[in-house]
Amino acid sequence: MQGRVLIIAGSDSGGGAGIQADLKSCMALDAYAGTAITALTAQDTLGVHGVHPVPLDFIRQQIQLYLADIGADAIKTGMLADTPTIAAVCDALAAFGSGQPLVADPVMMAKGGHALLEAGAVDTLRRRLLPLAAVITPNAPEAELLAGRPVRSVEDMPGAAAAILALGVPAVLLKGGHLPGETVVDLLATRDGSERFESPRVESAHTHGTGCTLASAIAAGLAQRMSLRDAVIRGRAYVLAALRTAPGLGRGHGPLNHAVTVDPARIATLA
Repeated sequence: MQGRVLIIAGSDSGGGAGIQADLKSCMALDAYAGTAITALTAQDTLGVHGVHPVPLDFIRQQIQLYLADIGADAIKTGMLADTPTIAAVCDALAAFGSGQPLVADPVMMAKGGHALLEAGAVDTLRRRLLPLAAVITPNAPEAELLAGRPVRSVEDMPGAAAAILALGVPAVLLKGGHLPGETVVDLLATRDGSERFESPRVESAHTHGTGCTLASAIAAGLAQRMSLRDAVIRGRAYVLAALRTAPGLGRGHGPLNHAVTVDPARIATLA
């Protein structure tokens, strides 16, 4: 096991997204992950049915204790919910962090349509969190809100990515899974240029947690001293494999197969 990741995000009681997906993704890619939970959600594959925020002092305490004891080689943020939570997390990272690369997944809405970020907190996300990030991983709807411009096609992606870079983040991975077409295009843009990554669309209802999974996979790669480009390439390959082998659980948007990298036959030889 190599690389320590601190994940700051909400819990998904259904296990497909949030902290649960983050932990499974890091472990599947041979990284160690600890958590600072920002919110508890009651959800299943049909949607989010309840949200219980975690007290701000307790969020800060989780961050402080993990960084002071185990330490982190990379940090990943997910659901931060509102302005006070974003501020508390940013303050804690400023006080206790040591310059670890931060992968910021700007979680704004659950797969079923439930809002996971207050509308008034988008500006706080722009001002406080983005300048701390090494890379931000918005999907097309999230990129629209952050960039203040439409992202309705692959052609819209470069302009939106440039607008997000102008907010102070050094790199953005703009994900195209929400856009139409048989091919999914993701755009990795930095201040030095951009690169497109393409993969065939997997037609499936079992796509819950793809964003959390990819961001955590990238964080694991950065914690393992991979370049950002290599971490993105490996992370996309992992998500694609997890999508193709999804277990088909639930009556709605089901989870991925986060254990796709695990080889039971090999494990049996170690017993």
